[in-house]
Amino acid sequence: MNTPTKSAPSAPSVPPTPPTPPTPPTTSEIIDDIGYGRQFDDWYHRLFPDDASVTAEVERLVSLHPDPASGTVEFGVGNGRIALPLSRRVGRITGVDSSPEMLGLLRRNLTDDTPVEPVHADIRTYTADRTVGLVYAICATLSMLLTPEEQRQAVQRAADLLTPGGRLVVETHNKPAVLALHEGRARATYFTPYPEPGTGLQSHSLLLPEGSLWHLSHVWYESDGTTRVGTEVSRLTTPEELDTYARTAGLHPEHRFGDWPTDTPPYAPTSPLAICTYVKP
Repeated sequence: MNTPTKSAPSAPSVPPTPPTPPTPPTTSEIIDDIGYGRQFDDWYHRLFPDDASVTAEVERLVSLHPDPASGTVEFGVGNGRIALPLSRRVGRITGVDSSPEMLGLLRRNLTDDTPVEPVHADIRTYTADRTVGLVYAICATLSMLLTPEEQRQAVQRAADLLTPGGRLVVETHNKPAVLALHEGRARATYFTPYPEPGTGLQSHSLLLPEGSLWHLSHVWYESDGTTRVGTEVSRLTTPEELDTYARTAGLHPEHRFGDWPTDTPPYAPTSPLAICTYVKP
């Protein structure tokens, strides 16, 4: 006869192991980098050399700074081409950029007399715990944001950083002049010779009417025959659009310039640049 077997006592229930919380994203993962630095970091200095244009930009920015002691922020600081010499004139500058590569160049260029703080951040969302007297975004930094809403966000962030009486300076491509360059065509190719013999920049330009986008493919020629290639996309923005962003952010439009030297004629549709300034009441 088979003896019935006792069933083994059930094991006490064990609460399930809670899931491991996800690893917080790193700074590089949450900052939207368009990849500009990865393309241009090792030849940016060839495209934008330290020449008389740097002196003109620095002098104008110094004259526009309402209170250097209050501090300065640059949106799109890049390799520090402007921030480094400007800091020798106005003191501490916070340089914000989304490109780790460009910030790496900036850090390598820092010296004891250039008080620039590199900050890896997105200009659409950057905030700080103190306000400053001057925020500037030059070299078409704002144009690298490809929608009106993103551009408006960046201007709002800049306005939030300003102390009352502070000034925002924005330099971007002059849309009417770029359109005139194409003479009614969607595509254009042009060559810009540089002072160094045998060097220059060939640019293949394409206007994309959807969103006012401007696609540029560049070929840089060195005197030894070697070349570099880079591509960028920007959004052509009119001064009137910038004025609208600024007013929405609580800023008052002030001046427009067509270039950086102080003896430049007033802004016009044919001006090479659109430089607009705004004041926080």
